[in-house]
Amino acid sequence: MPAPSRRIGRFAPSPTGLLHAGSLLAALASCLEARSQGGQWLVRIEDVDLPRCSPEAAHGILRQLESFGFEWDGEPLWQSHRSEAYTAALERLRAAGHVYPCACTRREIADSALLAPDGAHRYPGTCRTGLPPGRSPRAWRLRCPPGLIAWHDAVQGTQAEDVNAAVGDFVLLRADGLFAYQLAVVVDDAEQGIGEIVRGADLLDSTARQILLQRLLGHDTPRYAHLPVLTNAGGEKLSKQTRALPLDETAPGPALATALDFLSQQPPDDLAHWPLPEIWHWALAHWSLTRVPKVRQKAV
Repeated sequence: MPAPSRRIGRFAPSPTGLLHAGSLLAALASCLEARSQGGQWLVRIEDVDLPRCSPEAAHGILRQLESFGFEWDGEPLWQSHRSEAYTAALERLRAAGHVYPCACTRREIADSALLAPDGAHRYPGTCRTGLPPGRSPRAWRLRCPPGLIAWHDAVQGTQAEDVNAAVGDFVLLRADGLFAYQLAVVVDDAEQGIGEIVRGADLLDSTARQILLQRLLGHDTPRYAHLPVLTNAGGEKLSKQTRALPLDETAPGPALATALDFLSQQPPDDLAHWPLPEIWHWALAHWSLTRVPKVRQKAV
């Protein structure tokens, strides 16, 4: 397994639909940050949640990236082809006593959930000391130790979370037999040698869980940089769920210029009308992560 390198970054979309303006921010910033260090930029298709993903959307995303002038290193990694690696990681955690089987249904969890300090629901640990009599395992959960996990985010600053108190023992292998995002992303980042993760601040709350898994699996922790999430006029995150429009592949220049402006890179007023290669040349020459707004969300 390669040692992580600050010079290897990645963009990891979930193919539940095509890319929109919010997706473009993560793709652009992660690419520019990696390239500005003379490094590699990888694309990973995070289709581990098979019922929600489609091959058509995945290939559409790759087509969109190409039409916007993105160039990635190597072949894209598909999580749907990686169950062997996730199984091996889960077995390592099981052998070390870090995971346990859980028989709880969603309804049972909802009825018995505890409240975390922020008011969110957390798993009450029903099966932590063993399965109830006569019950069969449905999922596998990580046994989360108490204590703060702290890290410095390159955009959002110092962060800390007690995973045990905030979310409790979270699922790594679901009742439907699919691996959870948290495990898959940690395994893939380690295997690909990812040293810097630039993504939206909507994933900031997942970071402590991923750092915990990295530590338990003996992986180094990458540097994180969480970008402000693009919101609509109503304050909702721009997403497929809020009916965000797909990127217009026929007009990449205006979208790239708008994204650079949102990220406070101060693009020239007429950048949107430049030839695509010249837009990329300017963006790479002037890229600075330190100029990205240090907020968790920002309106269009």
